[in-house]
Amino acid sequence: MNFNQFLSFIESEEVKERLKKLGAGEVYMESQLEVKNVKSLLVDIPEPALGFNCVGGNAASLVLKFLRQGGTMVTYGGMSKKPITVSTSSFIFKDLSLRGFWLQKWMSSDKAKDCQTMIDYLLSLVHHGKLKYDMEMVPFEDFNTALDKALGKLGSHPKQVIKFE
Repeated sequence: MNFNQFLSFIESEEVKERLKKLGAGEVYMESQLEVKNVKSLLVDIPEPALGFNCVGGNAASLVLKFLRQGGTMVTYGGMSKKPITVSTSSFIFKDLSLRGFWLQKWMSSDKAKDCQTMIDYLLSLVHHGKLKYDMEMVPFEDFNTALDKALGKLGSHPKQVIKFE
């Protein structure tokens, strides 16, 4: 699995370093999100055809500005709980497409076999160390703290996995 480009906008240096260790090519702080700043940062990178959005709000709107003619942005989350603003000219002159992806719906559709194949493939990548993710094992007694972390009430944290013993 190769990604020619990986561009991410994040909130902390800690996350930036973690993404770089995972193989991210370009990682920028959210404070650099002004269009003029991003244009200068991306001058040597070809316009992407596909963008992924799990945040919404300004970050998603900015991703749209840098997609190439006929590009597509797939939204699979809305952590900021803010709407995505799209200019009319993006649809008319750049012919951009916006798509949503809801894993639960896909898993319960007639594509369940495809979903299982994908999950098996991803698990094999994890098993062979080619796909990495952060998680924190939490004893059941600390369920309330884990829930607060998972909901972002205590800042940014890895996935919380409750351990029953």
